[in-house]
Amino acid sequence: MTDFNLFTFNSRVWPGTDPLVVKLNQRVRVSLANLSMDSHPIHFHGHQFWVVGTDGGEIPEKARWPEVTVNIPAGSTRTIEFVADNPGDWAFHCHKNHHTMNAMNHQITNLIGTDQNGVDQKINSLVPGYMAMGSEGMHMMSEMHMGGLKNTLPMMSGEGPFGPIGMGGMFTVLKVRDEITNYDDPGWYKNPEGTLAAKV
Repeated sequence: MTDFNLFTFNSRVWPGTDPLVVKLNQRVRVSLANLSMDSHPIHFHGHQFWVVGTDGGEIPEKARWPEVTVNIPAGSTRTIEFVADNPGDWAFHCHKNHHTMNAMNHQITNLIGTDQNGVDQKINSLVPGYMAMGSEGMHMMSEMHMGGLKNTLPMMSGEGPFGPIGMGGMFTVLKVRDEITNYDDPGWYKNPEGTLAAKV
């Protein structure tokens, strides 16, 4: 039970996870079960939810509380509800970085934005097999096609509308859309004109 694990949603990792597709203004109930030996603070962006149920069953309405993150202990369940009133694509993930990315699970810091020249050689003398994880994010690893540590997955990035999404674990996307007729993946959200930052 103390060995490393590869953390997943429904036995899949990003970019192989299914998105949660919902209709705009739909009331959504999500039941989350943790079958691992670690806790998972589940979080998503763009919305607030209410914790409405635990292993003990439904929480009385007056006892429910608002959150944007709910911790799910090992072997437990939590049920949340929210109104999908904010259209777009929203990150939905475990809030522990190494659970979202998996490849950071070897307990060596990933120093984003730092000059890592020579780091491999120095740390390898202390931690055999160490390989620096890239200074711009995990997606660099899959682009390098290099072998990693024993818990490193061959895919650690999916393409988003603005470039690589450097994840490889408990990560998916909440997709809120108006006028959908089914719950198939609708593709990436088309931001309304004038709502994105641009160079001037």
